[in-house]
Order: sequence, then structure tokens, then C-alpha cells
Amino acid sequence: MSIVTYNNRSIANISAIPGAAKSLTHIKTLTASSSSTLSFVNGSDDVVLDSTYPIYLFKFISCHPSVDESALQFNMSVDTGSNYNVTKTTTLIRTYHDETGTYTALQYLGTQDLAQSTSFATLGFGTGNDNDQSIEGELYLFNPSSTSFVKHFISTTNNYEDGDISVECFAAGYGNTTSAVDAIQFKFPSGTMDAGTIKLYGLKDS
Repeated sequence: MSIVTYNNRSIANISAIPGAAKSLTHIKTLTASSSSTLSFVNGSDDVVLDSTYPIYLFKFISCHPSVDESALQFNMSVDTGSNYNVTKTTTLIRTYHDETGTYTALQYLGTQDLAQSTSFATLGFGTGNDNDQSIEGELYLFNPSSTSFVKHFISTTNNYEDGDISVECFAAGYGNTTSAVDAIQFKFPSGTMDAGTIKLYGLKDS
């Protein structure tokens, strides 16, 4: 029987693997119920979104739109949620594949990109509103409390689109501000998020 090793050490004797996340802390869960928006505001309802963590992770779980073919979007705030209008530059790539195996593509979607825009940024789109359709995924936000650097983010989502299509979206970009970002808001562009949860975690790498 072979023994799994890492750097010539047995797994039983390894306390940490370099590069692995060492601390992931759950901060807050918001549950949608015909909600026009879901907002995480630092200092409100036990939300932490400050220098406590260098990286924040938002997880989207079974987010269901009330309107068919909806896009999950987000924006940032630098005034504790009074305004969600941080200027952003973004990019978005989509892959998809249907259940018959005949409808496939890998696309760069310039129509979904932002170039120095205060509009909400698209993380994933085309989500159907049938009972069994939803969007899932995650968003990483890096160093939001920095007053020296812009605010980078990376997102991956998967949704079940009308036509029985699996759609994977990869979005990335930055909020072009050196002010501390202290609130994040998620929404669909029309209608509501009538079900689903978004969970916020803080991540430390040391």
C-alpha cells in the first residue's frame, strides 16, 4: 500500500501546506426573501468589512431571481452604504454547454464589461426563474480597507439558464478608488431575489 506524502513527509505529520488558506472565518449570512438588494455594511448587524481581514469572500447559494434571464450584479460603497457607485473597470468571460451537448461556446463578453463606470458590475447572467433554476458562486474582494491601492475582485459563478444550459462566468476587475470600501451590495437588475443566501467570510493567509 502506498503512503501519500508531501515533501517526503507523511500526511499525518504535516501541520500546514504552504499556500493553503489558514483561516476562513464566517462573518454574516443574509437570506433573500423577495429582496430588492442584499447589502453587507461594515459595523451593521455584526458585519465586518474593514482591515480585520486582507481578503473577503462572498458565497452565493441558490440565488433565485423573480425575473427570467437575470444577471447577478454587485457594487461597492465608500460611505457605509449611502451610495453604491464606486467607479469600476471589469472584464467577463462566459462558457456554456447544454444538456444535449450541441450548444457550446467560450466567449469574451465586452457588452457586459465596465470601463470607468459607476454602474453595478455583472458577475453572472442569464439565470432562469423556473423553480429549479438558480445561480451559485463566489466573489473575492482584496484589501477593501486600503487607502493606497484600488480594490481588486475576482468572481466565478455558475447558473442554470433557460434552454437547459449550464453557464459559467468568470468576472474580474477593480474599483478605482483609494478610499476604504466599507459596504457591498448585490442585486438582480430587475425584480427581486426571491430566495437564496449570500455568506460573507474573512480570510487570512497567515
